[in-house]
Amino acid sequence: MFESAELGHKLAKAEYEALVPGLRTALLEAQFELLENRAFAAVILINGIDGAGRGETVNLLNEWMDPRHIDVHAFDRATDEARARPLLWRFWHALPPRGKIGVFFGNWYSDPIAERAEGRLRKDGLDQRLSEFNRFEAMLAAEGVVLIKLWVHLSRDGQKQRLKALEADPDTRWRVGDEDWAYYHNYDRYRKVAEHVLRRTSTGHAPWVIVDGSDPRYRAVQVARTVVDALHGRLEQQRKGFLPRQSAAPLAPSADGRNLLNALVLNRPLDKKDYERQLEKLQGRLALAVRSPEFAKRSLVLVFEGMDAAGKGGTIRRVTQALDARQYHVMPIAAPTEEERAQPYLWRFWRKVPRRGKVAIFDRSWYGRVLVERVEGFCSEADWMRAYAEINDFEDQIVAAGGLVLKFWLSISADEQLARFKAREEAAFKRYKITAEDWRNREKWPAYEQAVCDMMDRTSTENAPWTLVEADNKYYARIKVMTTLVERLEQALRR
Repeated sequence: MFESAELGHKLAKAEYEALVPGLRTALLEAQFELLENRAFAAVILINGIDGAGRGETVNLLNEWMDPRHIDVHAFDRATDEARARPLLWRFWHALPPRGKIGVFFGNWYSDPIAERAEGRLRKDGLDQRLSEFNRFEAMLAAEGVVLIKLWVHLSRDGQKQRLKALEADPDTRWRVGDEDWAYYHNYDRYRKVAEHVLRRTSTGHAPWVIVDGSDPRYRAVQVARTVVDALHGRLEQQRKGFLPRQSAAPLAPSADGRNLLNALVLNRPLDKKDYERQLEKLQGRLALAVRSPEFAKRSLVLVFEGMDAAGKGGTIRRVTQALDARQYHVMPIAAPTEEERAQPYLWRFWRKVPRRGKVAIFDRSWYGRVLVERVEGFCSEADWMRAYAEINDFEDQIVAAGGLVLKFWLSISADEQLARFKAREEAAFKRYKITAEDWRNREKWPAYEQAVCDMMDRTSTENAPWTLVEADNKYYARIKVMTTLVERLEQALRR
C-alpha cells in the first residue's frame, strides 16, 4: 500500500515555486466559496509516520489558507473528562460547522494504531474500532461532510535520516525525544498495523490519500492538490445540483392494522394510596443506587418520549425527586438552533452525553428525527431511514463506555389526550402547556403512530431496549417507569 510513497518523489525548487501561487489561489478561492455558501463542512485528518512532516502539513494549510476559518485541533492523549465518556465524544465536540474546515492532527485513528503496534490492543479489538470508525465516517459523509484523510509516509531509512537531521540542527533538536526513536525501532510493526488500518477504512466516501513525506516541496504540493480537488469537486456538485443520490427501502405497513401501540391496554388500575406507597419505596432504592460507589463507574441516560400530554414531565419530576441536584441534568429538547443545524444531526446530543457518575434525562431526544422530522417532512426519507442505524450506534457507544440507556415511550389514547388538553386550557397555571401546535398534531395521530411503531421495531436493541408505558393512568405510568428504572439500574450495578 505504501510502495508508491516510498519511491522518493522529489520536486525541484523552480518547479515548486512556479506551482505555489496557483495552488494558494485555488485553496483560498475554494475556502471562501465554502464560507459563503455554507453548504457543507470539510474535515482533514492528518496521520502518518513520525517525522514525516505532519506538523509541517498543518502549518502549511494555515499558511496557504485563511486561518480564521480553519479549526485546528491537535489531539493528544485523552483527558480524564474524555475517558469518562465514549471514545468519539471529544471528536464530535470538535467537528466544524458548515462553511468551515476542521484540521484534526491526531484523531480517532492515532490511539488504536499505537495501542495495536505496542501490543496493548488485540487485533479483534482494533477491527471493532475500525468498524465503528467506518460507520462514523459514513454518517458524516451522509450529512454532507467532506472527509479528506491524509497519511504522510516515510520509509524506515527516510525516518532515520529525518530524525538525525532534526537532532543535528540546534533549532529543531528539541523536537526529537526518546519516544521518537522508540517509534523508529518499532517501525515495521507500526507500518504493518497502519497498512491494515488503511485497507479497512479506505472507503468510497472517505478514501485515504498516501502522501510521500520524504521531500517537503513534493509533500506540500500533493497535500494542496488533494485538498483543492476535494473542495472544488464538492463545490462543483453544489453549483450544478449534482448531489449524491440517496434512496431508502420502503417500510411495510401492518396488513391487519394491529400494532404495538393500539394493542396496549392503556388504562391500568392503580389508586393514589398504593401509588404513594410504592413511589416512596422506589425513590428510596433509586437514591441508594445512584449514591453507591459502583455508580461512580457508570453513567445513566434516561430518554422520555410520548404523545403530547402523555405525562413525561410529571414522570421526570418523580425521578429527580430521588436524585441529588448536582448529579443530574434534565434536558428538554426543542427544535435545533442555527448553530445545531450547521452540524451533523447527532452533534447536539453527543455534546450532552454524561460522564461517569452522572445522570442525563432527556425530555424528548434524538428520536425526533424518526418521529417529528419524519412526519412533518423536515428531513428526507433517506435521512430518517439511515437515522435508525446511526441512533443504535450512538447508544451502543454510550453503553460500551459504561453507560446505561433506558428509553420510555409513554402511550395514551386519543380520548385521554383530548381530556388532558381541555383540562390544561381550563387551569390557569397549565395554559402555558397547551399550544396551537398541540391541537394540530392530533390531526396527524395515525402518521405519528406508524412512526412510533417503526421506531420501536428498529431501535429497541439488546443494549438499549424500549419500555412501553401504558399512561392513561398517570399513577400506573409513573410506577412502571420507576420500577423499570430501579430494577435495571440495580442489576447493572451488581454486574
